[in-house]
Amino acid sequence: MTFARPLALIAALAGACVLAWAYRRFERRREAQALAYSNVAFALAALRPARWPAAALFATYVAGCAALLVALAGPRFTARVPAKDGTVVICIDTSGSMRARDVKPTRSEAAREAARAFIDTVPPGTRVGIVSFASSANVIEPPSDDLDAVRAALDRIPPPDGATAIGDALQLAASQLNGAGPRIVVLLTDGVNNRGVDPIEASQEVGARGITIETVGVGSNGSGEIIPGTNELADLDGEALRTIAENGRGRYVEATDAGELRAAFRALALATVWQKKPIDGSFPFAFGGGLLLLGAFVAGVATGRIP
Repeated sequence: MTFARPLALIAALAGACVLAWAYRRFERRREAQALAYSNVAFALAALRPARWPAAALFATYVAGCAALLVALAGPRFTARVPAKDGTVVICIDTSGSMRARDVKPTRSEAAREAARAFIDTVPPGTRVGIVSFASSANVIEPPSDDLDAVRAALDRIPPPDGATAIGDALQLAASQLNGAGPRIVVLLTDGVNNRGVDPIEASQEVGARGITIETVGVGSNGSGEIIPGTNELADLDGEALRTIAENGRGRYVEATDAGELRAAFRALALATVWQKKPIDGSFPFAFGGGLLLLGAFVAGVATGRIP
């Protein structure tokens, strides 16, 4: 929480202290007067049970006034709100290397579940599309705000097979992104490109259009895993993914297990299609302070303890 008028906050704290001192002084003076005109033993016994209600009333008065004074300082909170007209295309690698089991149960299955976690995290109204790519890139689901349909599209992603055409996937994803709101490509792959358009050049073209590219590397370099059906190692090209993300003014994250992958996708959803917005907290403080003072006044009338 921040304050638009911090000096007013200092004054509020000082005012609350003065109020507490004044109210407490009033209570002591009244107790002294009661003792002066009463049998001392009787008065002490009579006053003792009333201390808890008096303390509660005192605390309510102070809290109410403090809340009103804090409201004058202009408190500000930061809240996450949906990015207006946000559109995201998730590019999921379905090449043969995604069959590797260094990420359980496989890179491919972990990627599918991570994409589902992303969809579950985005706010309603966000348009999400799915592109899969192996030797070529294909649109599985065009960007849609029907998130249930997008979730169902994940089941239509083909099984891992073939080469890896990252550049083709970036270009196809960018062609699906239109409109004035935030436009984001989330690329999930093991990052070893071996087919189609050069992904570095493609990322430069996409980034020049104002489209953000976020990259997620799944797997581990030097895992020792062999791509099923080949003699090639299923390695992770993190440097290429980092460069692609930089060209799209995005970030590169790496996940070596399914839990990390889901967490990375949730974090990307929060960072891209949710925005942090300052919220004025003056009214809640003023309203709450007013209610406290009203309650203290009513209680004071009922108990005869109005200053």
